[in-house]
Amino acid sequence: MKNILTLFVLLLLYGCNPKETSNEEITLSLEEHILELSDEQLKSLTLSDTTLQERAITQTLKLNGKIDVPPQNLVSVSSALGGYVKSIKLLPGMHFNKGQILAVLEDNQYIQLQQDYLTTVVQLQNSKEEFNRQKELNQSKASSDKVFQQSKLEYETLLITKQALEEKLQLIHLNPSKISVNNIQRTVNIYAPFSGYVTEVFVNTGKYVSPSDILFELVDPNDLHLNIKVFEKDLGSIKIGQQVISYTNSNSDKKHSGKIILIGKNISDERVIEVHAHFDQQVAQLIPGMYMNAEIEVPDKMSLALPHESVLSFESKEYVFKKINANKFEMIEVETGNTGNGWVEILKPLSLKDEKIILTGAYTLLMALKNKGED
Repeated sequence: MKNILTLFVLLLLYGCNPKETSNEEITLSLEEHILELSDEQLKSLTLSDTTLQERAITQTLKLNGKIDVPPQNLVSVSSALGGYVKSIKLLPGMHFNKGQILAVLEDNQYIQLQQDYLTTVVQLQNSKEEFNRQKELNQSKASSDKVFQQSKLEYETLLITKQALEEKLQLIHLNPSKISVNNIQRTVNIYAPFSGYVTEVFVNTGKYVSPSDILFELVDPNDLHLNIKVFEKDLGSIKIGQQVISYTNSNSDKKHSGKIILIGKNISDERVIEVHAHFDQQVAQLIPGMYMNAEIEVPDKMSLALPHESVLSFESKEYVFKKINANKFEMIEVETGNTGNGWVEILKPLSLKDEKIILTGAYTLLMALKNKGED
């Protein structure tokens, strides 16, 4: 048995031609989610319907991240030998070029190292002559094997010492071939290993630094990348090689393109995974730690979908109107998936297969059913 209610609703004509509005008497049934209209009432509405269709839906994931630099491009600079800082002209954020002098150190041990080297060179020359002499004498049996072996040992020991001292000199950027009695330096230079930016300066003029002390931290900007936070539920949509478009909050019109190069294997307590993207072109304005917005287009996925206009949001849920007959409509809750290109993916779509779903005028039906519930 149906209890007939009479109520007056101002019909909101959604997607239809504007008409002069008037108070219409609408007959509704009390059956939940069911709306029944008379033929007279339908004349005031413009309704059209559609059905589930298989569509390729392109989804855009909107994510957040920040500029990061791999460990091999973040370099801590120290000196192979300790010394006092004689001069330094670096500030955090300053750009430098490869081979540029970053600091000058001064210490007595640099002088001692060069002295030891020159002394070894002279000793080696004498030892070589003595070795060659003992070799000739030994071949003619004019000298014992023991004396010859002793001279050989001394010569080879000095060769090792000379080679080791040359390596030490090169560690502090002194060229052994340029060291002479008239050219002994008491200072050494610290050179930039690449072109980049200074991020930290830990020393000042006059400070003594040991080999374990870090003088500067430098960044090589040629391998900056974007570290993106991706929620676990979206991980299945992420693939290596996908294009990423990123931009800052302060300059959203300036887009930076890149590609995903690495997907992390660790999920944080917030259920997010780190995804790394490399920029197609390096941008000088991007610096480590800068926050970025990122957009990733998910590859097209064939799904059963409805036009966006036919899916209504009401009280935090999604609904569609199924056409039962010419006058009767049922509001059905649906579970939606990806959206894009004007279409909405319908999850678990079997209940709507081959059904007629209201397209134009769906919002008007919702307003009528809402008023029914309130009354």
